[in-house]
Amino acid sequence: MKFTIKHITLLTILFFVLYGCNSNHKEKVEEKLEEATETNADSTQQTKNENKEVKKTTENIQVEPLPSTYTDLAKLPIGEYANITLEQIESDNERKKIISNLPDISGNPSKKELDYFYRELLRKLQKDYEGPENLINRLKFEALGSPENTDSRYQFKDNLNVVFIIDASGSMAQKINGKEKMASAKDSILNFVNKLPKDAKVGIRVYGHKGTGSDSDKALSCSSSELVYPISNYNEGEFQAALNKFSPSGWTPIGLALREAKNDLASFDGANNTNIVYLVSDGIDTCEDQPIEAAKDLYSSNISPIINVIGFDVDSEGQNQLKQIAAATDGIYDTVTNEGELQEQLKKLNDLTSQWQEWLEKGQQHLEGRKISNSLDIFNYITDEGSKATDEKVNIYLILSELYEEKLFSKESYEYLTKKNTKYHQWINGEVEKFKEELKTLNEQNYNEAINQLQEKYNANTQ
Repeated sequence: MKFTIKHITLLTILFFVLYGCNSNHKEKVEEKLEEATETNADSTQQTKNENKEVKKTTENIQVEPLPSTYTDLAKLPIGEYANITLEQIESDNERKKIISNLPDISGNPSKKELDYFYRELLRKLQKDYEGPENLINRLKFEALGSPENTDSRYQFKDNLNVVFIIDASGSMAQKINGKEKMASAKDSILNFVNKLPKDAKVGIRVYGHKGTGSDSDKALSCSSSELVYPISNYNEGEFQAALNKFSPSGWTPIGLALREAKNDLASFDGANNTNIVYLVSDGIDTCEDQPIEAAKDLYSSNISPIINVIGFDVDSEGQNQLKQIAAATDGIYDTVTNEGELQEQLKKLNDLTSQWQEWLEKGQQHLEGRKISNSLDIFNYITDEGSKATDEKVNIYLILSELYEEKLFSKESYEYLTKKNTKYHQWINGEVEKFKEELKTLNEQNYNEAINQLQEKYNANTQ
C-alpha cells in the first residue's frame, strides 16, 4: 500500500495520542511511520494524484439499490465470477482479477462509498437466482397435458413434435471429462429419441456448422443453419446419419436458427399439435442476429410452441442471454455442466412424451391430477436457491477478509461491509423460507390450482 501525505499526518497524530499509553502500540506506530517516511516523493505525489481522481469519481457515484423482491433479485445479471472457487479467492493473481476496477475505499470512505464498493463487488459475484416466474413455468411444463390446464399451449394434442436446435459452433469442440461437448450432446439426444413413443415426431436443426471461428468466415458461419433431420417419426439409421452430418465448426447464429425453426414448424399449427422446442447452446449469440426477438416471434406464432433453453457448460455472459430467451418465451432455462446433467434434463422430456402416449391410447381420457408435493423440482428449487445465497455470502466474506488482511481498507470499513453482507443474505434466505412455507400450503392441491395461485401472487408482485 502506498502512503500519502494524509496517511503520514494521520499516523503522526496517532503517534502522539498513543505515546506513553502502550509501548506495543507505540512500536507499531513507529514502524508504520518509518515505513511511510521511506516512501519516495514521486510515489507519494503519484498516489495523491490517483486519490484526487478517485475522489472526483466517487463524488458523483450513484449506488444501485439492492433488490427488494425475489423477482428483482432473479433479474440481476449473473456475475462474471459467479462460480468462483476457493482457490481463486486465495490466489493473489486471481483475486487481483476479481477485484480489478473496484473503487478505492482506503482512508476514511463515506457510507455511500462503502455501499457502492459492496454493490460493485456483488455485481461480479452475482449468483444465478431463479425467480418465481421460472418455477411457475417449470410447474406448467410438469403439468403438460393436464385436462384442468386452460392454456392450450400446455394441452396434449393429437400430434406431439419435439425439435432440437443444436449449437454446432467451434466451442462445442471443447472437452468435459475427456469427451467433446458435441459428442455428449449427440449421445444425449440419441438416448432420448430411442425412448420416444412411436407416434411422436422429432426434428434436429443445427447452427454455426459451416466455416470456422475466424473473422474471414464469420459471414459464412453466421448464415449457416440446417434442418438435418426433418420433423418426422424416428428412424434409427436416418437419424444417426443426420447426426454424422455436422461437427463443431464456426460462429453462433442463434437468432437465425430460431427464425428457421419457425419455418420448420409452419405446417404444425398449435391447434392440432403440441410443439416443444429445445434450444441447446454453450455460449452467447455471436452473430448479432437478435435471438431474443426471433424467439418471441416463434413463440407468438400460431405454432404455439413451448420453448425451453439449455445452457451447456456456458459462461456467465452466455447464461444471461439464454435466460433472457427463455424468459421472453415463458420457457424454462437450465444450466448443465456435463453429459449426465444434460441427460437428466432430457429424461424429464421422456417422461412427458410417455404421458402423451398414455393420454393418446386412453382415447383422451382425463389424466389423474398430480399433487404438487410429488414434484422434485419444488424441493430442488428451494434447496438450490438457499445454496446460492450461502455460497455468495461466503465468497464475498472471504474476499473482504483477504482484502482486509492486505490492509486495503480499515477495520471500520471491514465491519460495515461484512455486516451489510450478512444482513443482505439473511434477507435472501428469509425470502426462500417464506416461499417454502407458501408451497407447503399448496401441498394437497393439484398442479393447476397451485400454478394459478402462484401466478396470481407473481402477477400482483410485478404490477
